[in-house]
Amino acid sequence: MPGKMSTFLILLLSWNCFASDIEKADVERVYTIGIVPQFDIRRLHDIWTPILNELQARTGYRFMIRGSATIPTFEQELISGTFDFAYINPFHALIANRSVGYIPLLKDVGRQLHGIIVVAKDSPIESVTELAGKTIAYPAPNALGATLLVKAELQDKYGISTSQRYVLTHSSVYLNVALGEVVAGGGVQKTLDRQSPAIREAVKVLYKTRGVAAHPIASHPRVPESVRQDVIDALLAIGKTEAGKALLARIPMKQIDTASLTDYKSIDDMKLERFYQKF
Repeated sequence: MPGKMSTFLILLLSWNCFASDIEKADVERVYTIGIVPQFDIRRLHDIWTPILNELQARTGYRFMIRGSATIPTFEQELISGTFDFAYINPFHALIANRSVGYIPLLKDVGRQLHGIIVVAKDSPIESVTELAGKTIAYPAPNALGATLLVKAELQDKYGISTSQRYVLTHSSVYLNVALGEVVAGGGVQKTLDRQSPAIREAVKVLYKTRGVAAHPIASHPRVPESVRQDVIDALLAIGKTEAGKALLARIPMKQIDTASLTDYKSIDDMKLERFYQKF
């Protein structure tokens, strides 16, 4: 009997040590986060690093931004399952869920995502119908608001076709329009708002598309459920403080709350796959 009891105690202690090692590994592991590059990498780090520092302090987990220079590169890494967590556009949420199983966790419920078309401030163009046959600048083929929503409405609502020029980032779109390299460009209001005063004053919004649910923060299914929940709880708590709201507003995320895949199902009705470019 003493021998059996000793064996039991050894097994129990071994299991406790094993479980402790698992918990320690979860805490010490560095979780990567990919961020759709609407801005240049330096600005993205400036925005997200304070948020991730606060998230790390609240959860005990470590996070590292894995930067992508362009939206197409980001998409390739996303559908390959490179990131543990990712801040993605709503169409990416559907594609990434189907390809890898990414799970939407949180989103901005304070606003919707709209695409916009901008033209030069002194442009004589007053209607989107005047863009027929013209060249429009887009950040990337699969940018949801800036490209896919704009293309869908030009074709479905107005029945017009245009040419396109892909210039890698939202900032480059506005710069190309301001310099007169193209007559119009696709973007979203939040990236236009973050341009320099000189660029903002050189362009004007010609058109705004219908709205869809905002960008989610999603996680790869390999991330343990307990870790996902800790991240959700921590970010919701951050969003309840004035300092935290100020940090999230820089994303920009006006009012953070939970998200689910059903929030983005309406995008399926738009049949945006017509314009989606696979890499």
